[in-house]
Amino acid sequence: MLRLKNVKKTYKEANGHSLPILDIPSFEVDHGEQMVLIGPSGSGKTTLLHVIAGIVTADPGSEVWIDGVNMQSRSESGRDHLRAMKLGYVFQTFNLLPGFTALENVLLGMTFGKRKKDTARAHELLDRVGLSHRLKHRPTAMSVGEQQRVAVARALANRPAVLLADEPTANVDPANQEQIVELIRDTCREERISMVLVTHSMDVAAKFDRVDRLQDLNLVMQRAKSTAS
Repeated sequence: MLRLKNVKKTYKEANGHSLPILDIPSFEVDHGEQMVLIGPSGSGKTTLLHVIAGIVTADPGSEVWIDGVNMQSRSESGRDHLRAMKLGYVFQTFNLLPGFTALENVLLGMTFGKRKKDTARAHELLDRVGLSHRLKHRPTAMSVGEQQRVAVARALANRPAVLLADEPTANVDPANQEQIVELIRDTCREERISMVLVTHSMDVAAKFDRVDRLQDLNLVMQRAKSTAS
């Protein structure tokens, strides 16, 4: 479902020197598999998600296969289309459109994939995240936890093949943290969506059977249950 091969990302510094950020020989997530990615700040976790999503292009020769299509081989518009059709992205800072209601934010998420707006699907997802009573509220009238729930519903709107979640609980209180993680996991399990979740929380990581550590430009695979420590 998700397969990376020889993925490298280097940035040019102002002095002309190359700064390597990623060097990942191989990385795979199976259909319907849920995994956590951990690592120290600056290890490249968010950069990796951006490369997978086609927001950032990796160095030449890198391969990012999503549901049988190489993201790296697509044009910018092709990457945008593939991202809209195959990927859901939960941002740490929500990225909701402030002038639109919760329902409208989810419906707009569907239009990015040039799909017909499915109002029933949007209602279903907002009900699933516990916001059926907040459909007409704008983000400024919602709590932080409620905004993140809208962001989760929007990310799932197009029934993506892969869900990327970048620190989805970083800005919510502990009570909402567990609920949001379970909400994402349950929905992905029900719809057979593969998931890569980035977190600094060992409590969150301990809930997953697969935890990979991104450190020193390489992924260290840790397959035993609750091996996040």
